[in-house]
This record gives sequence, structure tokens and C-alpha cells, in this order.
Amino acid sequence: MASVLSLSLSKPNMVKACSPATTTVSVPDNLNEKFSRKGIKFSQSDNIPMVELTVRNGSSLKLQVPDALVTSYKPKVYWKDDGFEEVLYTIPANGSASTRTKGGIGLVINDVSEPGSKGSLLPAEWTVKDVDSDAIDALQVELSCSGGVLDLIYVVTLYPVSMATALIVKNKGRKNVTLTNAILSHFRFKRRNGAAIQGLRGCSYCSHPPLSSRFEILSPAEAMKTEDPGLFAFGYEPEKKPGLWTSQDMPFTILNNKLSRVYAAPPKERLKAFYNTPPSKYETLDQGRELFFRVIRMGFEDIYLSSPGSFSEKYGKEYFICTGPASMLVPLVVKPGEDWRGAQVIEHDNL
Repeated sequence: MASVLSLSLSKPNMVKACSPATTTVSVPDNLNEKFSRKGIKFSQSDNIPMVELTVRNGSSLKLQVPDALVTSYKPKVYWKDDGFEEVLYTIPANGSASTRTKGGIGLVINDVSEPGSKGSLLPAEWTVKDVDSDAIDALQVELSCSGGVLDLIYVVTLYPVSMATALIVKNKGRKNVTLTNAILSHFRFKRRNGAAIQGLRGCSYCSHPPLSSRFEILSPAEAMKTEDPGLFAFGYEPEKKPGLWTSQDMPFTILNNKLSRVYAAPPKERLKAFYNTPPSKYETLDQGRELFFRVIRMGFEDIYLSSPGSFSEKYGKEYFICTGPASMLVPLVVKPGEDWRGAQVIEHDNL
């Protein structure tokens, strides 16, 4: 797994660029003609180009091309023939132009270079740049986009027991560009009282809203609203006010109730020569389906985590959380001519 991912991140210039005519292609037949190969198939849903990757053991994912949004990740997690489970929580668009698909795995990039600015969301639309595969059962789609002085590459890779999303940001301008960004994944759970995270013990955290995005289920304001825990009040402790730091003292973070947090080293601590960083990996635990998935962070400094509590009821019977690597508390600075790289890997040992 690591070799394919590192190849994508370290050698972007080896990928063939498309002609200008292909960057506006919206017809799946044309995309299939140019990029399709075994395990990689393009289609269209509600006039939106999609690509589906399927590796040899049947594990698959679906990617909504213009938004770089992974709408489905369905790995094989049991040995039986039909042993596939959907990992992601996604709310499909209802067909109207004003409604987008929500949830899934989405990329957020905000340009906050202007002092006092809340940032402008980048980019507007992604296009397919290339695809790749190899003999050890790995499939890859590379998307590209330009936003102002930034050239962006987003690489989505599928393996038999994992999937990865990797971002490369190159500054082709003459000034520093300051960004906040994240790769946010909405994980699906069978029930509310069986959702937890493991692996963040000893990590500092504070209450914090998520970065706003086109694919968000809960807006930043909704994510920070308080709730009445009701039947889930046993052991309930209200979230501390934003800006107040505390440390995770339990091995598990129970996600029955509503919370919105950033796990990270406090910004003041990062001014020191040495400080404690959040772990590079942690695990989601779904007791209802007896499944877990490991989330691996690369390049990003923060970990975002939220659960909707009772707010999930208006979206259906199943439960979901939102989590992923982020650069939120201390924006990253990309200097002229330089590039920044970050990635998220979701893997499992459920087989």
C-alpha cells in the first residue's frame, strides 16, 4: 500500500496531462474511451460524471468527479462471498440544482491569505487528469484543478483492504498562499450507542466547529449547537467552551452524544522546540456491525472529530460521525514555487 501511495505523491510529473478538450468532457463514453481499464469505469448520475473503482477481491469505491467527492467505499470485510459493507454515510442529491450530495469523503480547501478573511472556498470544479493500476491490485484516479495561483492534484487510490486520498498543492504565484484545509470522512454506524473512536488517549483537544464545505451534513453552527442527551444522559458531560483545552484521559471516545472537536497541539505549544503532536492513526469502532477502520493522517497537523447525537435522527435510522485530518488551528503557508502534500488512508483488518 505505502509504495503505491508514495509513488503518487512523489512523482506527479510522470502523469500524462490531458489535452484542453478533455478537461471539459462530461460524457462518460468519452471518459471511458480515454481512461477506462479493467476495474475503472465511468458513468453519469444526475448529469454528474462518476467513476467507480473495483479491485480483484470486489472492494469498490465511487468518486463524484467535479466535486472530488467519494460517495461510496464498500470494502470486503467478511470472508463470505457477499461480505461487503458500506463504510461511508452519504445523502444523495435530490436532483435539483441547488442540492448537492452530502457526506462521503470530501476535500476542503480555503484560501485565507487576506488578513481577517474567512477564506474563499477552492476549487470550483475538478477534471480527470489520468488513471493508473498495477499488478498488485491497486487502482488510481488522478484529478486536477487550478484555483488562482494554485495548481491542485487529488489522487484517489483503492486497494483490497484500504483506500487513500492524497492532495498536492503547488503555488505558482509570487506571494505566499495561506490555507486551511481538511479531508473529512463521514463514517456510517449501525446504531448510535455503538459508535466510538480508539487511539486518541493523552491527546489535547478543544471544542471547535468544522470547516464549512459544500458536502457538509451539519453546518459549523449546527455542529456547535448543544443538545438534550435524553436517553443517552448516563455519563454525559457537556462540551467545554471553545478555546478551553483539555486532554483525552480515556482509551475510547464514546460518540453517543453531540460533540465537535479538534485534537491537536495547542497553537502556543507549537512555538516550542518540542511539543506533543496528535497520533498519526486512530480507529473507528462500530459495535453494531463489529467492524473497525483505521484512519491514518499524513502531512496534516490536526484531527477533526464530530458526532451529531440526536441531530442524526432527521437523516435516518443509521448513525454517522465526521472525522479526518485537517489544518485548521494554524493555517499552512505554501511559498512561491513550493508544494505541500497531505493524505488520509482508511484501512482495516476485518477479514
